[in-house]
Order: sequence, then structure tokens, then C-alpha cells
Amino acid sequence: MATSDKADKAEKASKAEKEEKALKAERAETAEKPEKAAVRQLRERGDVEKALEQSAPGEQERRPDSRRPKVWLIATTILAALLGAFEWLVDTDRVKLPGSPFGVLPRVPLALFLIAAALVIERLAETFGVRQISSRVSRYNLTRVLRLIVAVLILGIIGAVIFSNLYTGLVSLGVISLIVGLAVQTPMTSFIGWLYILVRAPYRVGDRIQIDGATGDVIEVSYLDTTLWEFGGKYLSTDHPSGRIIKFPNSKALSTTVYNYSWPLFPYIWNEIRFQIAYQSDLEFVERVMREVVEEELGSEMMKQVRVYRDLLAQTPVDRLTVQEKPVVVFRVSDNTWIEAIVRYLVDPKRAGRVKTTLTKKLLARLNAASDKVMFPKADSR
Repeated sequence: MATSDKADKAEKASKAEKEEKALKAERAETAEKPEKAAVRQLRERGDVEKALEQSAPGEQERRPDSRRPKVWLIATTILAALLGAFEWLVDTDRVKLPGSPFGVLPRVPLALFLIAAALVIERLAETFGVRQISSRVSRYNLTRVLRLIVAVLILGIIGAVIFSNLYTGLVSLGVISLIVGLAVQTPMTSFIGWLYILVRAPYRVGDRIQIDGATGDVIEVSYLDTTLWEFGGKYLSTDHPSGRIIKFPNSKALSTTVYNYSWPLFPYIWNEIRFQIAYQSDLEFVERVMREVVEEELGSEMMKQVRVYRDLLAQTPVDRLTVQEKPVVVFRVSDNTWIEAIVRYLVDPKRAGRVKTTLTKKLLARLNAASDKVMFPKADSR
């Protein structure tokens, strides 16, 4: 009987616990709903939707579970088939079109079919070619190039319809392009800058760069300009994102020095933390403590990654011996009668600010705990 009572109590407790968890989950879901609704409302705003398209072009198409590309491919293929059938009917005189000035109208069905066929080829290449590439940056660049090629082909087809044959249309397109290029020299220079960025890759989407006083993460490289998500800037003294975006013409990449913090062969930067200590301090103790704290924070995995990249650098003119995976501590005599204790370490540039803050706290705690070996300047001695 006692065993049965215990079982009943355990069952009731388990049931009550499940109900409590369900209630908490329901409350959490209810609490999230207003936020989700607010996000949805923001996405529906025209300016927000446009900004999302500009900062993440084709993002929906890159998702593995997205059906949108295949739907567009099927729709475009059906349209191309219908236009091809209509062009065949016109070509075999089964359907007669009325006359038009310069005889343009009879060539329109063929032009529409060729345009639709070009779009089908572009969709096939994107869906079954570009989207299968693992590198997001490569997918982004190839999509841009592919769409540019298709746009040029469509312009050539339209020119051929207007100017009666393909050769004349292409020549006319070249002449028009030359005239437009001379009229809009700056945009053309930016377009050439885009080609330079694509081929020479001074920076890519996702890289952290500094160019002409602007510093940020590259979120878009369009045909004419580049967009950065700024960090630091006018209102911040740290490398935290400022919330602003920076746009500059691609032509700047041809004439301005670009500082890239995300070089694929070595995506790390050196950072330093320095303290002023008295001459009477135990320098060996300070050096050991600073090195230990930084090694503990960075971890063995970070050092292993740096070692791998250091081996990659051995295949370049960079001296691999100058790249040390472990932190280095140096001392310098300061001009104000103190010694500067400096610890230098490698860090991911996008984590540099957070890591520096954490290390500063831990270093001060460890060094202040040994006041008999480490003497810091007093407030009235500075």
C-alpha cells in the first residue's frame, strides 16, 4: 500500500512538473510573439525590405531548404517553351503578325524567346551550379558575374531586334556603351574597380577592412559601390560596431590604400596590453603571470590554429619565425620614470575588443593580488 502511494505521488509530481514546463514554454512563446510581430512588421516596410535586399542579395536563394529558385526555374522554363512555340508558329506563317515600322514586330517573338532562354540558362546555372559551392563569398561573386553576363546578352538581343541583325545590334551596343561610358566616367571607373575587386580580391564580403579613413566589415560589393558595417568611428573609442553603414565607390580600391584585417592566409592581428609598474617590481614574476593569463584566455585551440596559419605563411615571403602562437611579454623604460610591461598576443580581429577587456580584468586581478612583487603607480604619482 505504501509502495502504491509513493508511485501515485511520484506520478503526480511528474505530471505537475510537466504541466509547469508546458506553462513556462507557453509563457515564453507568448512573450516572444510581440517581438516576432515587430520584426515581421519591420521587414514589411519598403525601406527595410530594400535595405535587406541590398545587404544580403540572394540570401533567400542560398538557403538549402528554399524552393524559390526551383519555382522560378520552372516558371521561366514554361514561359520560354510557350514563347518558343509562338515563335515557331510565326516563323512557319501559321500566325501572321501585322506590319510595323522598320519591320520590328515580326522579330519580337524570337527576341522574347531568346531572352527567356537566357534567363532559363542563368537560373539553371544558379540553382544547380552556383548554389552548390560551399564558399559563400564565391557564390556571391559568381552570382553577380552571371547576372551581369545575362544582362549584357539581353541588351544585345534587344539591340538586334531594333537594328535588324545580331551583328549590327552588337556593334550598336558597343557604340552606345562607349558613348555612355564617356558621359558617365565616374560610374564606369567604379565598375572597373568592381572588376579589380573581383579579380585581385583586396577585400571580400565578410572581411574587416580600413579604407580612406573608413573602417568596417564588408557586407556588400555591388557593381558600383561597396557597403561597410562600420565599427569604431566618430562616437566610439573601441572597435565595437557603431550602427552606421558606410558606402564608397569601388573606384577607391584603385587609388586608395586598403587595410585588410582578414587576409585568408593569416586572419589574425597582433594586439597589446600595457601596464606601468615600478622599477622595484619582480619582472620575472610579472612576465610569467601575464603570459599565463593570456595563454589561459586564448586557449590551446587558438594557438593550434595560429600554428597552422604560420605553416601556410612559410610558403610566402613572410618570415614564419616572426609569427609566434604564444604571447610575448616585453619591458620598456617609460619617459615618466616607470617601466612599461607589455604583453603582445594574436587574436581574431572581430573579437579583439572583447578579448582585450577580459584580459585586462584578469591581469589586474592577478597582479594586484601580489602587491609585494608588483607595484603600480599611485594616483598622486602620475
